[in-house]
Amino acid sequence: MYCLELKIPPAVLVLLFTVVMWSVSLMSPWTVIQIPDKELVAGALWLMGFVLIIVAAVEFISAKTTANPLTPGLATSIVTTGVYRLSRNPMYVGFLLMLAAWGVFLANVLSVLLLPLFVVYLNRFQIIPEENALLAKFGDGYARYLKSVCRWV
Repeated sequence: MYCLELKIPPAVLVLLFTVVMWSVSLMSPWTVIQIPDKELVAGALWLMGFVLIIVAAVEFISAKTTANPLTPGLATSIVTTGVYRLSRNPMYVGFLLMLAAWGVFLANVLSVLLLPLFVVYLNRFQIIPEENALLAKFGDGYARYLKSVCRWV
């Protein structure tokens, strides 16, 4: 399973989950539920996710470190300011919010039930390898950050 570590860019994974969620909704119309103002709710979730990703990316740019999720070993610093005081992975939280928005828009229970699978995959094949690379590079400073800030929220 190590062959999947740091191989699929998280943005590509989001696109894959978007397609899978849509396919599941097409194959299971009996699991559609009514969500009042679903377009408004979905739009708000999507916008929150998008803004969170942008704000987090700006923090990386300001710190002059890599935002490439496939090469965490190239990081030049640990970003612990701004939204990174609340979450170690605000970009991934943003992606999850955008997928949740898609789930609300589809209003399909089975599609929404795929969201935990996204989290599990990202934890195992993206976040843990990133954390290991950063621990190897930054040692105790990063270990303290891991203890003081939640992985997701």
